[in-house]
Amino acid sequence: MMNTRKHSFGVHTLALSACVGAFTLLGAASFATPALAAGGLEMSTDYTGITAKPGDTLNFSLDFTNQTGSGLNTSLSATGLDDSWKGYFEGNNKEVSNVFVKSGTDSSDNDGLVTYTVTVPDDAQKGSYNVLLHAGSSTEASSDLQLTINVSDETTGTNQLTTTYPEQQGASGTTFTFNSTVQNNSSSAQTYSLAADAPTGWTVSFKPSGASNAASSVDVDAHGSQTVTVTVTPPDKIDAGDYEIPITATSSAQSLSQTLKVTITGTYKIDVATNDGTLSFNANVNKKQSVPLTITNSGNIDLNNINLTTTAPSGWNVEFSESSIDSLPAGQTKDVVMYVTPSKDAMSGDYAMTVTAQNEDTSIDQSFRVTVKTSTLWGVVGILIIAAVICGLGEVFHKYGRH
Repeated sequence: MMNTRKHSFGVHTLALSACVGAFTLLGAASFATPALAAGGLEMSTDYTGITAKPGDTLNFSLDFTNQTGSGLNTSLSATGLDDSWKGYFEGNNKEVSNVFVKSGTDSSDNDGLVTYTVTVPDDAQKGSYNVLLHAGSSTEASSDLQLTINVSDETTGTNQLTTTYPEQQGASGTTFTFNSTVQNNSSSAQTYSLAADAPTGWTVSFKPSGASNAASSVDVDAHGSQTVTVTVTPPDKIDAGDYEIPITATSSAQSLSQTLKVTITGTYKIDVATNDGTLSFNANVNKKQSVPLTITNSGNIDLNNINLTTTAPSGWNVEFSESSIDSLPAGQTKDVVMYVTPSKDAMSGDYAMTVTAQNEDTSIDQSFRVTVKTSTLWGVVGILIIAAVICGLGEVFHKYGRH
């Protein structure tokens, strides 16, 4: 009896152990996750889940570990996304389909060996998308890596180029200054190239905050921003109107843009000068002297109904070949002849006179110096009279001097 009980107990014990073992195996089978690496090859990246918005381009840097004891020529593939997603593997700035993975657990040469780049379609709907990356070889060594892209339609977190006051106005000759900000909300630092597409003759320069000189690029930290002063200078002579200056900040991953607007207001200005640019001329007493003048519209708006008048010494006569100009386009010059006749009583010397050009919008009073000379003939006559008087006096003294 004693042996029978022992045998029975042993049988029950064995049966219990078998049940426990079966339960253990069943539990393990129920809770284990599929292995993504096999045969000593592993592919990995730092961030397997990323949030993006439609149109974004994402870059996943891939690291490899090879513990097979020998280098592996590894093929690369990606599945799980439809054709509207544009994805590819890149190495040494070229698209690749295979990569050689060196053997060794401490081989840093396999870090960042390949980059998987994928662009979210512009029409992608909000949600989570999975892409499975596969690295395989001719041996049993292989590795799968699942990436999750969470597409969000929220604008928070997007990179931006903004300007505090993107529209300004001023007269021609004004230099316009804009304060723009490059916002980098990505998880990595970015270098942005700065450029402008300005009209012909305009100059645009960029100066990052804290810099002493203009620059063509700016570095922006991850989740940071950088202020840039944009200086816009129009040509000296430019028509009034609205002008657009598109500016861009371009990184390796994205191009940001904004359009600045400048309104050039009207400038009325007129100038009067002689043909040779001097403000003086010579004239003779009681003789008409022609003086060629230039009337210039130095503003950026056409001038109409310009009248020419003068203020001259008393007794002088001043006339113009044209005393009025119907229209003078911006930047154009009109030639006019002024005729000046000094008074017959004028003495030799310098005189001042003023020429005024004006219309309802602008005017100028231009002063001229006139050097008046008396006639040479009268000078000779005067000398002869004086000589005759001297001779007459000499004769008188000679004749009556002894008496």
